[in-house]
Amino acid sequence: MILALDVGNSQIYCGVFDEGKLVVQFRRTSTVRGSSDELGVFLRAALRENGIDPNNVAQITACSVVPDINYSLRACCQKYFNIEPLILRPGIRTGLKIGYKDPKEVGADRIADAMGAIKLFPDRNLIVIDFGTATTVCAITRDREFLGGNIVPGLRLAMDALESKTAQLPSVEIKPVRSSIGRTTVESIQSGLYWSNVGMVKELVQRISDEVFSDDRPLVIATGGFCHLFNREKLFDRVAPDLILTGLLEALRLNA
Repeated sequence: MILALDVGNSQIYCGVFDEGKLVVQFRRTSTVRGSSDELGVFLRAALRENGIDPNNVAQITACSVVPDINYSLRACCQKYFNIEPLILRPGIRTGLKIGYKDPKEVGADRIADAMGAIKLFPDRNLIVIDFGTATTVCAITRDREFLGGNIVPGLRLAMDALESKTAQLPSVEIKPVRSSIGRTTVESIQSGLYWSNVGMVKELVQRISDEVFSDDRPLVIATGGFCHLFNREKLFDRVAPDLILTGLLEALRLNA
């Protein structure tokens, strides 16, 4: 079995693959940094609670956008699983041509998303939108070139900013709304968050398509925790919530 770990700014998203099939998923907050022992105890307990014997984990692959957790993560894998994890970082084979001016600047999560998208939808121009702590938009060509994209504040980050940086605006439930006009403060925040993201996605997809994919419309893929929020708006061609775990599995294959 293979354990894949996506360490984000808000959560650690964990998945277990058995013979290439994702059989178990679970999450842990990453806002409270844990020691290697805390992470190890959590992972082994979560695996057991999901019917997986931790001793059956043969390989571990991970990506992280939280540098100060990386040492604990590696030590946890070594101590509690006796495994040296494959952590996605510069120098690891990805099968991508990175179009960034400095390829080392590209976040490991965006690389994993791109690898997962290419694995699931080969030979297509792609736009991948990941609704996480930050919302990222990435453009990848059918020739596996990662062109770059956009990074904007995610839905929850935007809501938290409104709550923490204003005197009277409350925290609200993030959910789909019908009306573009809120008639209470809560409704106004919900409407603003929802429709601004709908508009942002439409505009960025159109601009990227016109700029680099004018001859061949790209496949638009959504992933991340909030991707299902926009299902009725028909913004995406595919929704792949486990895209990043698929990319991590592919990284393990390429670097075997």
